[in-house]
Amino acid sequence: MAPVKVFGPAKSTAVARVLVCLEEVGAEYELVGVHIPAGEQKSPAHLARNSAIMVDVWLEVESQTFDTAMSAITFQCLTIPTFMGGIADDKIVEENLGKLKKALEVYEARSCRFRYLAGDFISLADLSHFPMTHYLLATPHASVLDAYPHVKSWINDLMKRPAVKRVRELMEA
Repeated sequence: MAPVKVFGPAKSTAVARVLVCLEEVGAEYELVGVHIPAGEQKSPAHLARNSAIMVDVWLEVESQTFDTAMSAITFQCLTIPTFMGGIADDKIVEENLGKLKKALEVYEARSCRFRYLAGDFISLADLSHFPMTHYLLATPHASVLDAYPHVKSWINDLMKRPAVKRVRELMEA
């Protein structure tokens, strides 16, 4: 396997964190210098690398916070009544709405600054949020989004995308 490329000066605490972890596990790596005084960290090539990192970060945020809370809410509000003939456990729903609200605060702060999660371009980080959001919108708790206007706008834009519309049709068939 090719060595991991670590971009930046070793004196940077952020870079040093990565390097010590790689050293700890014995991974091969290549340290690629980034000349900060010359502004190289703002070059299009370097910014593109950071965008890829942002996609990964938001996918992780989604899986650990957003999706976890959404899964519990949609299971209680849609799956149990529709497929199991049961009644939603309001305690579980309320607990997870609280978790979702905390996550949505983070998303709202991000959405105030950027059109999409990883920046001003659509990415897997955004598209990955579609399936659970689709189901949340079908629950009585869709109004939770009303308190987060930038998130609501981001979701509305996401739902208008042709690819999302095509998949929604398949999901609803």
